[in-house]
Amino acid sequence: MKKVIVVGGGHAGIEAALVLAKMNIDVTLVTGDLDKVATLPCNPSIGGPAKGIVVREIDALGGQMAKSADFAALQIKMLNSSKGPAVRALRAQIDKIEYPKYMLSILKNTENLKLVEGYVDKLIIKNHKIEGVILEDGKEILSNAVILTTGTYLNSKILIGDKTITSGPNGEKTTKGISDQLKEIGFEIIRLKTGTPPRLAKDSVIVADLVAQYGDDKKQSFCYESENGIYKNVPCYLTYTSKETHEIINNNISKSAMYSGNVKGVGPRYCPSIEDKIVRFKDKERHQIFLEPESLKNR
Repeated sequence: MKKVIVVGGGHAGIEAALVLAKMNIDVTLVTGDLDKVATLPCNPSIGGPAKGIVVREIDALGGQMAKSADFAALQIKMLNSSKGPAVRALRAQIDKIEYPKYMLSILKNTENLKLVEGYVDKLIIKNHKIEGVILEDGKEILSNAVILTTGTYLNSKILIGDKTITSGPNGEKTTKGISDQLKEIGFEIIRLKTGTPPRLAKDSVIVADLVAQYGDDKKQSFCYESENGIYKNVPCYLTYTSKETHEIINNNISKSAMYSGNVKGVGPRYCPSIEDKIVRFKDKERHQIFLEPESLKNR
């Protein structure tokens, strides 16, 4: 039986490991913390413009994301429903605690799949051929192929204001070994950037003053195998910036990581931060702010 190592237990790593296991391949999934597979470190949502189509394509190819999204959804909504079919997009607000737990249960109960908690330090390469990996503790795992799906954990940095910290999301560990090795053998290494929204305690927000944003009032689902669809409707909330908000941000713009000069990578075009919106769209008197629940099990 052929052996494949998948490095990284995020969305891509999970799908790679599961499909290989279904193909009767001996798969080892290596990830830093098994309790954080499929974690949602930024905004706990799945789908939306363009991405919702990708989720359904994964489902059509036998993947797991659509099924897990349906299971852990707090609400599901078809965006742009008043427009043509080409721009409609299904989006689900996901329970950040339940989604990883459900994904882990799927991984643990999949034949041909072994889970290893650890960090890969180096790739084993002999005569220009990959032969496995070496973990930080020195353990070697041999294989016929290695798939890297390290996402935000490969030599990653956290930018907070004018400070730069070498870390993974939420204070988790990052690794440098693979990144340095890939650079040494000729790969170009570039930095991508994403912005993480702030977290607020629920009891610190007066939701009565906000506009409730519910999911669709009918059953929806990402997975084509869901016979009856999913209908859960935990609300998100909408509010707006004000003139005072803009003044505060403009007066402190140099304290933003975006404008401190520390950002070296390129971020997603379609997801600007609030300070970026205010700088780029000065003519707008206000901008939308969405408050979205992370889970029913936290504050």
